[in-house]
Amino acid sequence: MEAVEVVVAHSERATLRVGDVFLKIDADQARADVEVEAMAMAPIPTPTVLWRKPPVLALAALPGSALGRLGEPSPASPAAWAAAGAAVRMLHEAPLPPSAGLSPEHIAAELDDECDWLITSGVLPASLVTRNRRVAEAALRPWAPVFTHGDLQVAHVFIDSDQVTGVLDWSEAAQGDALYDLATLTLGHPKHLGDVVAGYGTAADLDVIRGWWSLRSLRAARWLIEHGFDPSAPGCEFDVLRAQM
Repeated sequence: MEAVEVVVAHSERATLRVGDVFLKIDADQARADVEVEAMAMAPIPTPTVLWRKPPVLALAALPGSALGRLGEPSPASPAAWAAAGAAVRMLHEAPLPPSAGLSPEHIAAELDDECDWLITSGVLPASLVTRNRRVAEAALRPWAPVFTHGDLQVAHVFIDSDQVTGVLDWSEAAQGDALYDLATLTLGHPKHLGDVVAGYGTAADLDVIRGWWSLRSLRAARWLIEHGFDPSAPGCEFDVLRAQM
């Protein structure tokens, strides 16, 4: 009998692995709908949907291994990071998905709420939060919407022989800012930003990408803490914020 591996689990959703099958259990079926639709639309490799019986979505495992993990050095080559950048460019050039995503104004309002919480709760020094809020301002500008993955963490991109074999977890896919995907992919791995941009094949505003590093880390901190994750672990979100100083 195959062992059951808990990949991730919290109050909103859980992912289990049984052999070469991943079982995603999501209380929000609208989010699962977005994931299935986005994978069908994406012009880059995605996991094969084996079956779906709400609240469970069964996906085939991807070949290869993750490009990296937040908080750990990436074992992948510069060529693999460049291949990831090229795959992201293909996604951004695809027809837009139906979800309009969040506006800069909406994101700014959420960011202000999260910064207030971080300061009043004493989780982070006020100076660190305030400085990163200023850095984040660079990202809060109008953008031309593209097909974004929306949660393009380095662990969601799989590589084999320096080629992208698939991208996981599409539940946040929407129309959004291209530089947000590039920033999410390189969060905590700044030394690979040049490789990703080279593979992406067009100029990218590095100040905006750094702005998204601060914004994502500030905006995610409370959710991570409340759902049992540790943004203060070495190399993770709090270290990203300190590096921005």
